[in-house]
Amino acid sequence: MQQQVTLSIEQAQALGLEVLLGNGFNHEHATAITRSVVSAQRDECHSHGLYRLIGCVDTARLGGIDGNARPEVVDHAPSIVKVKANRGSSLSAFERGKPLLVEKANATGIAVLAITESFHFSALWQEVEALSDEGLVALAMTPTHPFVAPAGGTKALLGTNPFAFSWPRPGKAPYTFDFATSVIARGEIELHRRAGEAIPEGWALDAQGNPTTDPDTALKGAMLAFGGHKGSALSTMIELLAGPLIGDVLGHETAAAAESGEKRPYHGEFVVAISPRAFLGEAADEHLAHAETLFEEIAGQGARLPSQRRFAARQRSLADGVKIPRQLHEELKALIPNSRR
Repeated sequence: MQQQVTLSIEQAQALGLEVLLGNGFNHEHATAITRSVVSAQRDECHSHGLYRLIGCVDTARLGGIDGNARPEVVDHAPSIVKVKANRGSSLSAFERGKPLLVEKANATGIAVLAITESFHFSALWQEVEALSDEGLVALAMTPTHPFVAPAGGTKALLGTNPFAFSWPRPGKAPYTFDFATSVIARGEIELHRRAGEAIPEGWALDAQGNPTTDPDTALKGAMLAFGGHKGSALSTMIELLAGPLIGDVLGHETAAAAESGEKRPYHGEFVVAISPRAFLGEAADEHLAHAETLFEEIAGQGARLPSQRRFAARQRSLADGVKIPRQLHEELKALIPNSRR
């Protein structure tokens, strides 16, 4: 059992900011990234939590993310907002583009935010929930580097290609789901590697296309799509919508930053916002209330709605703080320059 360190939410935020500000990220990027990783840690989404700061710093040191990039927001069309991230974090690009996206969705009923040339590592549920907080239905998707073999294949070609959806619920936390189209998020394999634990069967293949339960071997091979050909098809859809449709690249045309400087870790994100009030007018409240019957029927069978575990974790963390492995805590503190410790 790994030794744990407990941090208050405020201490976790301060740690994140110290790490990022001390490694060349400006305040806008550092704040957006810290907000994301601390929110994930708070909700016990460990694969997208504080440990992701290590990857952000490593990528910045390799020139794979510009921590001082200024996102450019373009009012492209009545229902389209474009944000060119300019090799900065997708998180600050989203925050820059969100106000205009919300305005357009409320005016036209549906609007799209297209983020291009961004470094993306974060959980998508945070972005769709932020839009549900505005009373909007939201979808978000993004490709990743090629980690996943297409159904029937043996070599990494598709990304883990996550997809998220959020539905606003009056007076309640939204109905939200967020999942990779791979069997599991790549971060989960990395966490197993860090803990020295085997991964379950059915997650990945080795470099020769054989099943493996060794996380190091899996990270050098290929992950599998969830649901076989169905997950593989959804993954392909995400590549197309968040790539060629918005003028960005496909996942296999990207790669993590490297010492040579030849790798391109930038790609796109596709976000859709839908306004129930624009669709339904004065009847919006009635139909949103009607939607509750579906959630009640699901819960009535004893089934768990997506994100309920995460919302429960949120309440625990707000009361008791967040827990991270002591080793991770030491690694993060080591990233802070002496002048900022």
